[in-house]
Amino acid sequence: MQIYVLIACDRLEASQETQLKQNLPDILAALQTYVNENEVAKVELINEYDSDDCEDWQLGISQVVKKNIQLKFPVNFFNDLAKQFSLDCEIGSIEDDARVPVSYFGHEEGKGDSYLIAQYLGL
Repeated sequence: MQIYVLIACDRLEASQETQLKQNLPDILAALQTYVNENEVAKVELINEYDSDDCEDWQLGISQVVKKNIQLKFPVNFFNDLAKQFSLDCEIGSIEDDARVPVSYFGHEEGKGDSYLIAQYLGL
């Protein structure tokens, strides 16, 4: 199953947008490091942030998972990002090139639980 995890860049307050823009280089560096360290898992970087409007940004990763245990690493990584940068995240599956969200977690939403998310994804 192809999954994705994105940083929630939509519906942000002005102060949150400012903070996201200020932290963007560090966030991108962390995402790139995660991708580089997990090449075996076929992790791909999602880094679409050309617009001046954060609402249009897509920042995160996609990867193939076959077992629920494989969700632990990306969920924990994004939990850490959420804590460090006061972010929320969206996770879901990719079906027919469309993203289907199943859960939100992070700073406002609370810590993501890989076991529950695996249940939502049907793993």
